[in-house]
Amino acid sequence: MRALVAKLWKSLRGPLQWRLLYFTQAKFMVGVVGVIRDDDGRILLLKHRFWPEGRQWGLPTGYAKRGETFEDTVVREVMEETGLKAQVNRLVRVESGFRLRAEVAYEGELLGGVLALNPTEILEAGWFPATGLPEETMPGHRQLVAATTDQSR
Repeated sequence: MRALVAKLWKSLRGPLQWRLLYFTQAKFMVGVVGVIRDDDGRILLLKHRFWPEGRQWGLPTGYAKRGETFEDTVVREVMEETGLKAQVNRLVRVESGFRLRAEVAYEGELLGGVLALNPTEILEAGWFPATGLPEETMPGHRQLVAATTDQSR
């Protein structure tokens, strides 16, 4: 039976195989987060307008668009939310197990630009030392900062 299924699968070829996989496999949105540092090692944090009260401070984040690399998502989100140009250096974490979302986190650095907040999404922005994050920092983002701080030593 397995040999028959394998033979049938091979006979379908690329496009039809991809369509079958698309309809039979789980679909996820991919949330991408950037731990962006300046030349002094401080971390870019944003106060997000739509996040829950008491947990509004966090890292630049957003969802990957179709056809976009996750690294490009970080660069785009930093630019859209702050007007700053960033570069992604390394993958920090990949997590799944969320209902309809996977999360990917990268560490990166500031390349330049002038801070110009997107007022629709962002209330404030600031550069903070890893040991001096605002009280209202999202717990998961606090953990990412700690993990990247430990790894960069």
